[in-house]
Amino acid sequence: MSDLDLSKFEKKIVVRNIEKADFEDIINMQKLCFPNMKPWEIEQLQSHVDIFPEGQFCVEYDGKIIGSSSSLIVNFDEYDDQHTWDEITDKGYITNHDHEGYNLYGIEVMVHPEYRDMKIGRRLYEARKELAQKLNLKSIIIGGRIPNYHKYSKDMTPKEYVKEVINHNIYDPIITFQARNGFILKRINRKYLPDDKASLQYATLMEWNNIDYQPTTKRHFKTAFPVRTCVIQYMMKKINSFQEFKNQCEYFVDVASNYKSDFVVFPEIFTTQLLSFLEEDSPSLAIRRLTDYTEDYIQIFTDFAVMYNVNIIGGSHFVEEDGEVYNIAYLFRRDGTIEKQYKLHITPNEKKWWGISPGNEISVFDTDCGKIAILICYDIEFPELSRLVVEKGANIIFTPFCTDERQGYLRVRYCAQARAVENQVYTVIAGTVGNLTQVENMDIQYAQSAIFTPSDFAFPRDGIMGECSPNIEMVVVGDLDLEILRRSRRSGTVTLLKNRRTDLYEIKVKEK
Repeated sequence: MSDLDLSKFEKKIVVRNIEKADFEDIINMQKLCFPNMKPWEIEQLQSHVDIFPEGQFCVEYDGKIIGSSSSLIVNFDEYDDQHTWDEITDKGYITNHDHEGYNLYGIEVMVHPEYRDMKIGRRLYEARKELAQKLNLKSIIIGGRIPNYHKYSKDMTPKEYVKEVINHNIYDPIITFQARNGFILKRINRKYLPDDKASLQYATLMEWNNIDYQPTTKRHFKTAFPVRTCVIQYMMKKINSFQEFKNQCEYFVDVASNYKSDFVVFPEIFTTQLLSFLEEDSPSLAIRRLTDYTEDYIQIFTDFAVMYNVNIIGGSHFVEEDGEVYNIAYLFRRDGTIEKQYKLHITPNEKKWWGISPGNEISVFDTDCGKIAILICYDIEFPELSRLVVEKGANIIFTPFCTDERQGYLRVRYCAQARAVENQVYTVIAGTVGNLTQVENMDIQYAQSAIFTPSDFAFPRDGIMGECSPNIEMVVVGDLDLEILRRSRRSGTVTLLKNRRTDLYEIKVKEK
């Protein structure tokens, strides 16, 4: 008897997290599911997977996406009872996701019309429940449409309609489904989704309680979340060896560690101090020789971060990759892991003297103190970049810089202060001072390093947490309170991030 080939009968179905390659399929499916409503934009879906990837699910059947769901974590007590979809999702970008919140909030579930008798929605809801249990969340909350209400709106109020559905006298595909999956009605919200005409903009707020939820002390309301930051205003002076450079850097890391800092920040291209003993007159050749120290530089700062238990923004360093030289800032985490951010905008001076190439990636990095970004010197002068990284969840923007005179320095300072105000974010600038008299194009330095805050009552009067004295070697230390920042974004005197007119304008990142 020959064996029967069972593989030809198999059609694999799997529930998994959404990936970038799924975006177009999800948008096309959404157009089929909700033909009269505005579909997701690529930037919104990208924001979901950047900020909370484990909360985004899809169902794949025989290689085809046939269902999806999106969610974020919130502390629901902080939202108004009559909140809208735009408010709870930050207009679909979920930048208000709170990894320390109590509630998983579902913002969309959809199933391809051709596959609606296969319990796909139930699979997605079960995935959400498993996630809530895994993350020890108190409940799942959803704002559900009532798409059949328009048929009954002349005869009954939304409350009467929902009551009739719950009593099984009227069928509503969403309320009935949610009730069958263990969700209990909390209230009815008005003007929830402006383009949901079938529901006349009404929505049911429903909740599933996690019976396995265990309150823990770390999840209690925080009065403060200080992130101590030590900024190094680094003196550029002649040295005679790499060991001397290492000793000087270690001294400052030790100082930061003694203050129990979470971050220590070095300036842009401060490794050019090594050129003071390399004796190369040509600037372009000198930079190529400087790149030979890349591995040594990375090794010592990786060791410092672990040894002194502090996250290090390692200024920036010129690195050769595939024949091109880039200006790269490294994040050395205290757990021994490393990230890097390329300088994206190259100054005319960098092009002329050193032939530096621009990078193409805008990154936000996870740390044990939340999400941060690094924008190197000139990059802070382009407001689009700061807005993009804040939309991805950054609470602190670190800007290592190197300027030769006061006008250049003030461009960096004024722009960093503006970014702090317009994005309700902390900005930190760290610069070089002193002179390298024998190094072409790095002979003079001007800096006044500082830590800036948004401008509101909860922050220092002038929006300056601390600043160095100009042009001397020193450090400044400040506590950046992420809890105050979070409250300010939610209910400050002005709420710039919430009040953006994304119906009129938006910033998009082009695919390279």
